[in-house]
Amino acid sequence: MLQQVMTAPGKIEFQEIPVPQPQPGEALIQIMKIGICGSDIHVYHGEHPFTSYPVTQGHEVSGVVHALGTGVTGLTVGQKVTIQPQVVCGACYPCRHGKYNLCENLKVMGFQTTGVASQYFAVDAAKVTPLPESMDLDEGAMIEPLAVAVHAVRRAGDVAGQDICVLGAGPIGILVAQAAKGMGARRVMVTDVSGLRLEKAKECGADFCVNTKEKDFGAALVECFGPDKADVIYDCAGNNTTMGQAIAHARKGSALILVAVFAGMASVDLAVLNDHELDLNTSMMYRTEDYAEAISLVNQGKVQLKPLISKYFAFKDYLEAYRYIDANRESTMKVIINVQE
Repeated sequence: MLQQVMTAPGKIEFQEIPVPQPQPGEALIQIMKIGICGSDIHVYHGEHPFTSYPVTQGHEVSGVVHALGTGVTGLTVGQKVTIQPQVVCGACYPCRHGKYNLCENLKVMGFQTTGVASQYFAVDAAKVTPLPESMDLDEGAMIEPLAVAVHAVRRAGDVAGQDICVLGAGPIGILVAQAAKGMGARRVMVTDVSGLRLEKAKECGADFCVNTKEKDFGAALVECFGPDKADVIYDCAGNNTTMGQAIAHARKGSALILVAVFAGMASVDLAVLNDHELDLNTSMMYRTEDYAEAISLVNQGKVQLKPLISKYFAFKDYLEAYRYIDANRESTMKVIINVQE
């Protein structure tokens, strides 16, 4: 079978290796679709601080169960699945208390350990999540980023009936907006400086889309939600401008959730944060219950994933996919690799 290997930033090779045999407790998955995310792009550019080379990438995935090792229950050959890419120790304090997404020894497939970018992939069956038979495999490959969004929404508690603001209309921002509405939020406002991205957010159900190059953020909050502004602001852009906007204009006593990986060292007004008693919180990856909720939201038609797919590439055109993303940053949402092509 073929396996993708990024040997150095900007360099991808394919190697022919034997199809692995599933060991006891493992499932062998025929990999069908892989989504490329922002962190993968950082690896491609040599800008990911926790990834070394060579590395086989891939962590947003859908596939079909091909074979099962001894002792595996709850899965059947031919079943559509996705994979949770966290590799955790199970022994540290967060792991022992159910917060394994914060494992002190966390590794993620495609970054610190081998990713799924091969035609077949043997994995601990406990990391395999079944998908509904009715779910498209393209959608299945996007359950991982949707789980990121679901976990982020939950970090603010129950958002039912609340007014939500999302800063940044990239894939995660739009998924956070959709997840919040799917989980009961009353109205959602999305901001960005790209008209194209805001059009996509509108297509995916955002109630208000605001270009902050053209309109003051504080004024937009009041215009969209009234003087009470937003109950929760999610920063899915992760820079001093967006976090500065959130702190400066949030309603006193409301909540801010940092979802994005922050770009560089933060320089924000903590005096205002303190004076307005704002709850500043963060979000990191997901847990099994977030995968379950993500699948449920798609299955109920409350989240639309396909509008976020920008382009497909065959497996051996992995490098071309990165070049396409670089050349079309503003208009590209999600690129999918068809592994079996």
